[in-house]
Amino acid sequence: MAENKKSPDNLRSARWFAPDDLRAFGHRSRAMQMGYAPEEWKGRPVIAILNTWSDAQPCHMHFKSRVDDVKRGILMAGGFPMELPALSLSESFLKPTTMLYRNLLAMDAEELLRGHPVDGVVLMGGCDKTTPALLLGATSMNIPAIYLPAGPMLRGNWKGKTLGSGSDAWKYWDERRAGKISDKDWVDVEAGIARSYGTCMTMGTASTMTAIAESIGMTLPGASSIPAADAGHIRMASECGRRIVDMVWEDLTPKKIQTRSAFENAITVAMAMGCSTNAIIHLIAQARRAGQDIGLDDFEKASRKVPVIANVRPSGDKYLMEDFYYAGGLPGLMSRIKPHLHLDALTVTGQTLGENIARAEVYNDDVIRTVDNPIYAEGALAVLKGNLAPDGCVIKPSACDTRFLKHTGTALVFDDYPSMKKAVDDPNLDVTADHVLILRNAGPQGGPGMPEWGMLPIPTKLVKRGVRDMVRLSDARMSGTSYGACILHVSPESYIGGPLALVKTGDKITLDVAARTINLDVSEDELKKRRAAWKQPETRFERGYGWMFTKHIKQANEGCDFDFLETTFGKPVAEPSIF
Repeated sequence: MAENKKSPDNLRSARWFAPDDLRAFGHRSRAMQMGYAPEEWKGRPVIAILNTWSDAQPCHMHFKSRVDDVKRGILMAGGFPMELPALSLSESFLKPTTMLYRNLLAMDAEELLRGHPVDGVVLMGGCDKTTPALLLGATSMNIPAIYLPAGPMLRGNWKGKTLGSGSDAWKYWDERRAGKISDKDWVDVEAGIARSYGTCMTMGTASTMTAIAESIGMTLPGASSIPAADAGHIRMASECGRRIVDMVWEDLTPKKIQTRSAFENAITVAMAMGCSTNAIIHLIAQARRAGQDIGLDDFEKASRKVPVIANVRPSGDKYLMEDFYYAGGLPGLMSRIKPHLHLDALTVTGQTLGENIARAEVYNDDVIRTVDNPIYAEGALAVLKGNLAPDGCVIKPSACDTRFLKHTGTALVFDDYPSMKKAVDDPNLDVTADHVLILRNAGPQGGPGMPEWGMLPIPTKLVKRGVRDMVRLSDARMSGTSYGACILHVSPESYIGGPLALVKTGDKITLDVAARTINLDVSEDELKKRRAAWKQPETRFERGYGWMFTKHIKQANEGCDFDFLETTFGKPVAEPSIF
């Protein structure tokens, strides 16, 4: 443990509790009203626990009791715990999309920490947007913080077959549309695909983002890989409570950890894991909050040199996160890509990443491959640019049919999800497997909130002929558990007049993943005519949070943060006045 840098009298919480004045009298008396004696907080770090549990959050069901394990650790280390419920963003239930509210939770987290008498914080999250949101808020507040990942759920099961959340939902839904699965079987799949608390057990956005939190240095070593139902998860929660107290004394803050090297480590690990496409948006936003200039080019560089070695669905063909944990987890994976990592990067342990993984091992070479035997020779994601996406778009080549990595197809365009959904079920739809399905007006402003609509359903007539992949293009996102030749995050989005708004059904579109290009094969003169005739779609919001969202949301290539929340926007916010 590092030498203490703080003394009790310069704790942040002492501003509330220590002065001999009327306001501090009120703070102390109200603490005593709750049954606490002065000895329980005096001279001790007050540790916030931001808990994203709710009755509408299946991924965080265990947080209702796990918070007590965190409190136990805080008390053991001499701290004073203060649980603060935070906005809960359930990927399963919240509509139209949790991405609409990621920044709201980030604001909630930042202001909860700023306005309360706390010296450090344990961030409890895991479901897709909760990880980046909590880290965004804690980074902007910049008091000592440690992230506690919810952990993946156990493997799914149906008739002896292992089910992966999300990935197998899409797979078996297509089989049902093809008439190959009965109503009874479908109910049994529903019951078997998610059989414990915890996040998706595929390498979706949840496991991607918690692994990124660990690789940045914001979790305990190995914390992101522990299954939610494992007893080790309880022990990790308590350890988070103990460690955050020491971090307060050491004054170990997020900005001391979140250097450019830390974010480059996160990108490298994400590529090796077969990460969710959502990683790009969240990592860019997180880096900008930390004052680091990370962009699409950084992902492209890593993609060219770091192979996918985690054989976990959907990039992998067999295993799930429970298997990944047994095989050595994230420390094991990082031990195999050491030459690509900045091993001197500082972490919440007070030690470097290199020290944290010095004794890490891999116990199953098929689950966590070597760099000489990857499941995909390059990184999980590829950034494409061209006249259709001048600011970039993204594809996950490790999870799509290789024949679409270089493809020219005819556009079939839809302006909204309902019309697309209706058309794909039309048995007379004029479409082939070589078409490029396009959905627009689904970006940050157009969605609104950039929903996970990017894995467009393959037309039913093609599904019945055995087609299981085709090129799909949108300014939307897709679930990290999704797969296929889906091109996403087209920037700028069509709703604000990006080139995607100018595409017509029948146009030719050419993509070349190796060359990192995507182009609309239409002359510039014709595009100018179409641009002159284009009209802005109807306004999505005229009041409330949605109005604020559309006024201040940035594009996908810039992280979809609110402009006024980025580090470069205005002076730092001062501590609250106490009078």
